[in-house]
Amino acid sequence: MRIALFALALLVGGCVIQVPREVVQPAPVAEEAAPPPVVSVYEEPPLSEPAPIAVGWAPPPMLVEVPPPPPFPYAAWVGGYWVWQGNWVWAHGHWMEPPRPQYAWVHPYYEHRGGVVIFISGYWSAPGVVFVPPRRELVLAVEPAAAGVIPGPRPIGPEGCFVPAPPGSRRGIIIPAPVGTAPAVVTSAPPVVAVGMRVTTNVTNIHNTNITNVTNVTNVTIVAPPTATANGRTFSSSVPAAPHLAAARPAVVQARAPEPQSKRPVAPYVSAHAKPAAPPSQPHGAVADARLQPVVAREPQPVHPGSAGSAQPEHPAQREERASPAARPVQSAPPKAPAAGTPVARTPDAKAPAKAPAAATAASKTAATKTAPAHPDNGKAPKHDAKKDAQPEAHP
Repeated sequence: MRIALFALALLVGGCVIQVPREVVQPAPVAEEAAPPPVVSVYEEPPLSEPAPIAVGWAPPPMLVEVPPPPPFPYAAWVGGYWVWQGNWVWAHGHWMEPPRPQYAWVHPYYEHRGGVVIFISGYWSAPGVVFVPPRRELVLAVEPAAAGVIPGPRPIGPEGCFVPAPPGSRRGIIIPAPVGTAPAVVTSAPPVVAVGMRVTTNVTNIHNTNITNVTNVTNVTIVAPPTATANGRTFSSSVPAAPHLAAARPAVVQARAPEPQSKRPVAPYVSAHAKPAAPPSQPHGAVADARLQPVVAREPQPVHPGSAGSAQPEHPAQREERASPAARPVQSAPPKAPAAGTPVARTPDAKAPAKAPAAATAASKTAATKTAPAHPDNGKAPKHDAKKDAQPEAHP
């Protein structure tokens, strides 16, 4: 009995059935795609507020660009922000002289509205002209991206005016800011990975005998909760509002802006949905009808004295001649040149001989003068010389 049990134990122990274990692979870690290479350009700012455009995704985080010393006291720091050129490209910062006296530089405008970005590029403003934000009822079509451009993430944050996030931040996050804020104010702020950072304006009111109730924005305040910053710390700092002073502050992330490949400035972007220029206004009434009639070539008609197309007044003698064509003298219409061998007819009551053609020679003119008729007072007809009349006129 024991031997049978032992044999059964050996039999069971030798038949080992192995079940294959399920291979469990770890879940892939979601990593943000590498940002595309930055394109840096010099953009020529317009001399008035450009038309707003709608872009389907948010501008990238700001880049670091330290301004050099100003070349002259009245120079303005222009650029150092993202502009739209079929894609978000970096407008390289540089010092510029105002194009006209008392012109002021206006910072670019970014607004989050309905999941898209309403963008107005920076420009020069005439004195006394106030910036006008786009109306809420304005409907804009989203601009198409350039060929080969991969759209980025939509703006992440509350609706309203904003500036791009600090350098090194998560793409798509926007920083709410008042209208007229320079984007460079967030250059020295820590990068953010969530929504929560915002910019507030510190307003200084000046009241004295010369200047009354003038608002002077000298600095702004940037605050962020610990849940928004990449280092998990609360942030609060006062930053100069001037763009060249804000860009000169030390940055937490050194994301340097590349130099433009060309010094030639590019023109501001023109909306692909802009309406074509209207044709010039057309005249109305009889002028418009006459313009639509086909043009027919006509031969020029002779203009008679005293007619509607004549510029010279009609003489009384000419009026009498026109009234009685039979009494018109011979010299009013030069006769045709006679053929060879044909005598020239003379008019007895003519006061002067008929004029010869322009091609007649001097000899024929002399002969015509000698055969002039006598004065009409003698009552006799002039005598004709048959021999001279029979001679043909000489032609050149």
